[in-house]
Amino acid sequence: MSHHCHDEHAGHGGHDHGHHDHDHDHDHSDDITPALQFSLYQHIDFGKIVTLNEEQSGSGRAIVQKPWDKRLTEEPELASDVDEQLLMHVPFTGQVKLHAILLRTSGSASAPRTLHVFQNRDDLDFGSAEEEAEAKHATQSFELAQTSDIQEFAVKRAIFGQVRRLALFFPDNFGDGDEDVTRLSYLGFRGEWMQLGRAPVNILYEAAANPADHALKGTSVNQMGSNIGGGGGGRGPGQ
Repeated sequence: MSHHCHDEHAGHGGHDHGHHDHDHDHDHSDDITPALQFSLYQHIDFGKIVTLNEEQSGSGRAIVQKPWDKRLTEEPELASDVDEQLLMHVPFTGQVKLHAILLRTSGSASAPRTLHVFQNRDDLDFGSAEEEAEAKHATQSFELAQTSDIQEFAVKRAIFGQVRRLALFFPDNFGDGDEDVTRLSYLGFRGEWMQLGRAPVNILYEAAANPADHALKGTSVNQMGSNIGGGGGGRGPGQ
């Protein structure tokens, strides 16, 4: 599978000038510029991030708010509460073309094993996320590595071209049922952001609708000269 854990090396190699020494934490310093170039950090709606089954309230949001230069720090950390599953809803401030998901876990049994990603879904809870994942309805799924390195998972860009929010479902960890706590310390996203402004929509609407308004309203029709009584179908070209 091309999107499994080894993609952290393929992904970094593609973006970071071919370096192959990313197994060592101290070598990540040269990743800052290329990582920030496509970072979606500033376009995440942090205040609306929701994490289900987090042990400490707000910890899911905290690991997403952790800046790139703090990605290797242990705290803050997201830990699951009653069992090993985690479900995170991450909205963006506009529409994005997602390129990759980056995360950091650990080499312990608490590292998540699987990630199912759903785009533009705000209706998922654990039950529905599990059903969708088992039915292979996730937008894309990944097998994660048991490592403290930064892992980068490239998504299928043709599918993730109009993303407004992501749901990230971590159903299990490397404890094989013996570890009830799943832990993550960093979560980031790379891609392109497109602002969702209303102005272009209004302009298109007005351009199409105003002639019709003129044809229906007497005071406006008078301003259109020869179109008086010309019927509602006229758009103004006949003089």
